[in-house]
Amino acid sequence: MNKKIIIAIDGFSSTGKSTIAKQIAKQLNYIYVDTGAMYRAVTYFAMKNKLIGEDFFHSKKLIERLNEIHITFIFNEALGFAEVYLNGENIEKEIRTLEVSKYVSPVATISQVRQKLVEQQQLMGKDKGIVMDGRDIGTVVFPDAELKIFMTASAETRAQRRYKELLERGHNLSYDDVLENVTTRDRIDSTREDSPLVKADDAIEIDNSDLTIEEQIKTLLELAASKT
Repeated sequence: MNKKIIIAIDGFSSTGKSTIAKQIAKQLNYIYVDTGAMYRAVTYFAMKNKLIGEDFFHSKKLIERLNEIHITFIFNEALGFAEVYLNGENIEKEIRTLEVSKYVSPVATISQVRQKLVEQQQLMGKDKGIVMDGRDIGTVVFPDAELKIFMTASAETRAQRRYKELLERGHNLSYDDVLENVTTRDRIDSTREDSPLVKADDAIEIDNSDLTIEEQIKTLLELAASKT
C-alpha cells in the first residue's frame, strides 16, 4: 500500500489551483482543503459586520472578533466536493463573488487571521493524505510537505479565466475590473509582511497558461506517484 503524503499547491490567484487540487484529491482518495475559501469566509464575516468596505478596514475590531468565526467544510455528495460553512451557514456561493475577492487580500495580511487559520490547517493535515492549496502551504503551513507545487500563469490569462467563470455564475462585470482585481491581489499577496506569496525552494513550478486541466492533472498524479 502506498504511503500517504501531503500535497501543497501554492500560486497566484485564478491559476485554477482549487480545480486541480479537487481532482487530484478525488483520484487519490485524499482530503481536499481550499484554504483560500477559509480566508474568503473571514472576509465575508468582516463585510457582513461592516468591518471592511470601500474606504475603511477596522482590522483591530476584526481581530477582537476572530473567536466568533467558526469555519467548517461539509461534503456535498451531489456536487462532489466540500462546501464552506461559516458559523453553520452555507456560504459557498457568497464567498465566490468579485466583491469578496476585492477585500480578501487585505484581510489575509492580518497576522492574527493567518495564525488562526494556519493552526486549523495544520490540524487538518496531521494524518497526511491531504491536498491543500493556497498561498503559503509549502512555505508556512506544511514546509515539510512531500510534494510542493507552485502554479502560475500570465495575469491576462488568469483574468480571462476568472471573468468567464464569474459571467457563468451570472455576475455582471467587465474584464478590466477582473484584471485589475487579479493584479492588485498579486501585489498585495506578494508584498505582505506575514507569509508573503513566494515559491518554496523545493517547489516544482508549473506555468499553466497553455495547459489543459487534463494535462495538469496527469502531471501532478505522476509527480505524486513518484513521492509515494
